[in-house]
Amino acid sequence: MDGAEFSQLKAFVAVCDERAFGRAAKRLAISPSALSRIVRALESRLGIRLLNRTTRSVGLTEAGSVLYDRIKPMMMGMDDAVSAVGAYQSEPKGVVRVNLPSIAAQIAVLPRLRQFRLAYPEVRLDLVIDNDITDVVAEGFDAGVRIGGQISRDMIAVRITPDLRMAVVGAPSYFANRPPPQAPADLKDHLCLTYKWKSTGALYPWRFEGADGVLDVDVENVVTVNDTELLLSAAREGLGLAYLIEDLVEPYLKTNELMRVLEPVCKLFPGFYLYYSERSHMAASVRAFIDFMKARSS
Repeated sequence: MDGAEFSQLKAFVAVCDERAFGRAAKRLAISPSALSRIVRALESRLGIRLLNRTTRSVGLTEAGSVLYDRIKPMMMGMDDAVSAVGAYQSEPKGVVRVNLPSIAAQIAVLPRLRQFRLAYPEVRLDLVIDNDITDVVAEGFDAGVRIGGQISRDMIAVRITPDLRMAVVGAPSYFANRPPPQAPADLKDHLCLTYKWKSTGALYPWRFEGADGVLDVDVENVVTVNDTELLLSAAREGLGLAYLIEDLVEPYLKTNELMRVLEPVCKLFPGFYLYYSERSHMAASVRAFIDFMKARSS
């Protein structure tokens, strides 16, 4: 069915509902003569009269009654569907799907969830933990959270945390058998726990402030994982040194479960950003989540 055919059927239903061309034309915001031409075009296309007309009234033929009874519920269903979709544009409700790494969930999103739920009780959040780099559009997500430098240039990004700092940490039991490193070069004498990207197989670089700028150090990795929580657990067990975000290890530094080394040369790096493809025609629920996260980060 093309657009002209649909318009003809819509005009026919309006005349049947109103039982008058004048009232139906007003409802459709067209002239009565234009409406009459549209209905006659429908009758011509179908090859049968649908309406009996006099100067005072409009009545349905048997064929017109059959057609009206069949398509009226369909028209109402389409109107209901359009209204239901329109509600997503005007009122924050429904599901918002967000792809994010576990560390971002812990330090950037989870602390704000209670207030968001209080503000928008009709919005349900589907937070999918994914420590790899994922195409959020292709995978059907409304938004994603990643470190600033990992976001594609064709996405819109909103900062939701300040810059973050990395930390090199190890358990007291690990340092019981070896002295703490005093400089990045000393890491060659230590056992290190490394993070590997699942999609590329590349190791997350151990990056420091060097005398001549950025210094990347190749470390001896005795355990490699693709999950930050497992990396943290391995460090707490004394298996080696781990290179993790400061916010993640801070609670364990306070309880002396972990010790920090090389703090003066650990680099700042861009914080977490909430990113999405475009803002036009965005569902009100997604817009509410983005605006809420942005407001709470300033």
